[in-house]
Amino acid sequence: MSERKDSFETLGGLPISPIPNAEDVTSQPEIPGEAPYTRGVHDTMYRGRLWTMRQYAGFSSADETNARFRTLLSRGQSGLSVAFDLPTQLGMDSDDPLSFGEVGRVGVAIDSIVDMRELFDEIKLDQVSTSMTINSPAIILLAMYVAVGEEQGIDTQVLRGTVQNDILKEYIARGTHVFPPEPSMRLITDLIEYCAENHPMWNTISISGYHIREAGATAVEEVAFTLSNALAYVDAAQTRGMDVDDFAPRLSFFFGCHNDFFEEVAKFRAARRLWYRLMNERYQPKNPKSSMLRFHTQTAGVTLTAQQPLNNVARVAYQAMSAVLGGTQSLHTNSFDEAIGLPTDESATIALRTQQILAEETGVPDVVDPMAGSYHVEALTDLIEKEAYGLIREIDDMGGALAALRTGFQQRRIHESAWKQMVDVENLTRKVIGVNHVRMDDEPEVEGQAIDPAIAEKQHQKLNQLRSTRDGERATAALSSLTMAAGTDENLFPLILDAVKSECTVGEIMNALKEEYGTWMAPSGF
Repeated sequence: MSERKDSFETLGGLPISPIPNAEDVTSQPEIPGEAPYTRGVHDTMYRGRLWTMRQYAGFSSADETNARFRTLLSRGQSGLSVAFDLPTQLGMDSDDPLSFGEVGRVGVAIDSIVDMRELFDEIKLDQVSTSMTINSPAIILLAMYVAVGEEQGIDTQVLRGTVQNDILKEYIARGTHVFPPEPSMRLITDLIEYCAENHPMWNTISISGYHIREAGATAVEEVAFTLSNALAYVDAAQTRGMDVDDFAPRLSFFFGCHNDFFEEVAKFRAARRLWYRLMNERYQPKNPKSSMLRFHTQTAGVTLTAQQPLNNVARVAYQAMSAVLGGTQSLHTNSFDEAIGLPTDESATIALRTQQILAEETGVPDVVDPMAGSYHVEALTDLIEKEAYGLIREIDDMGGALAALRTGFQQRRIHESAWKQMVDVENLTRKVIGVNHVRMDDEPEVEGQAIDPAIAEKQHQKLNQLRSTRDGERATAALSSLTMAAGTDENLFPLILDAVKSECTVGEIMNALKEEYGTWMAPSGF
């Protein structure tokens, strides 16, 4: 019988064998919970404990987002994940002229410790794990979080969570960077060093493949660029004088989960194995957790369609299952309406229920690495590891991730992959239901979350009140001390913490650093 395609390959262009067999598999059988962790980082995986259901949320003001957080926690969510608005991500206050039209739109506006207090009102920080998707101002937002924890009277040594704090992928794929590479890496290592001594349960960086994949990278490129960036951070911390075992156990990773079901399962397995290999080849850690890749997964935002948006419920469910079969430690499932606007309360609940159904009704979590022994999955795992390792070595030959991105190498590769995917969709080589295949004339109408246009003015009023009532001399002195220290080797976290407690704003602290560091534009790749 003839086949429906001339050739079969994964979304990332890897060949698919028609009938995989043992000859396609090169690796040896491995044990869950044991090095190199292909089959999972725990011997019992979800039989022992389910993954953390960490839904990403944030919009408008701190008090509105706080209400959404408490709703999600009451409905069974087990961790918080904060989405910040674009001005906050770029280290600008809401009343900055460049913030016009963006305040509270794609996340919550956080200008000062006042907003951070409201964001976690009635949420005890020692009883919840919090992830914050923030990069350039990551050290500032974590300082605010620590300060609020102190105000709550808790032992900040037990704070659990993650700051993304991954600036290299911003240069490569996303663009919310502010400072040049060297001072950016200095701020990252300052945070890593301070937390290792003062907040030992905090994950100091989440090296993100998600945004690289969202920009158009293939699965292989996502793994290679993410792990290459991670090596740059390890090198930076070691240059600071830190022992690898003092910080590497708290490194975490963040991957996307795309539509190609088996390729994604294999990607996660390959990433764990490859990270173990790289860490032991280069750094010889003594603590097994230093070479153990732990990761959060978010279903692929780029796969969501505004056409026939309810189809996104099915896409998200399949992607979530792929992530779980791949052994993720925590998971965010996108809401079906995110191609239209921010999720509504209803759509966010459906997204959470998708995880809960997967956890409690399907039986999938009851087996440790149920994909083990699948010739197809094992062969894809081997192939992704091989291809990603080769790409990492290519980046090494350029001098590492930072040197490569200065030439635009990673950016150019991502652009080329994104272009190919777009062409495949446009010429119907790749079908997208509701977009270029089985379209409908009568589309269902779905409205996204409405954002109060008055949020910007409310934030302006809060900032005016803050600046008129705070101790101005203390704030000025804190900012001046920070600028002076930025030109030294002193760890800046304590000074930023003092500035936060002095009620300095995010924008003021960033501007104090800009006086010493300036700003920087990353190469486009062309």
